[in-house]
Amino acid sequence: MANESPNGNGAQQAGPSMNALIQYTKDFSFENPKAPRALSQQAEQGPQMSLQVNVSTSALGDTDYETVLKLEGKAELSGETLFAFDLSYAGVFRLINVPQEHIHPVLVIDCARMLFPFARQIIAEAVRGGGFPPFYVPAIDFAALFHQRMQELQGEQGAVNA
Repeated sequence: MANESPNGNGAQQAGPSMNALIQYTKDFSFENPKAPRALSQQAEQGPQMSLQVNVSTSALGDTDYETVLKLEGKAELSGETLFAFDLSYAGVFRLINVPQEHIHPVLVIDCARMLFPFARQIIAEAVRGGGFPPFYVPAIDFAALFHQRMQELQGEQGAVNA
């Protein structure tokens, strides 16, 4: 009796689930344009770092989706680029019994959160391999980024409708 569903047919509905099927580097570039000169430059103040984050998704089937975490960054010192990177790290995720209105947030928040530590490590190792101390991308609040983007889209819609 405990396993029966509310509709009385005896079938039990499984809860929502998310499974990572595969993760991979989709595209990666590391530039060290001033080497070896930049490796010996010392500064009282560290380089200026910039970082851009983007998350995109696409459906691959009824339950399978690709999430791509794109991280672009560079370090500059006195207006010269010390190093730059551009990483697209992706994963294929299977979402089962996730309500339609929750699919996009799950992909851009939860799936991106799962990909982030691996992308962060790839960047740290590339920067270290370029002769610099490893650069660890700071923690990213993907939920805050999602909500910020939704507010921007609502503002754009309001401007178009005005």
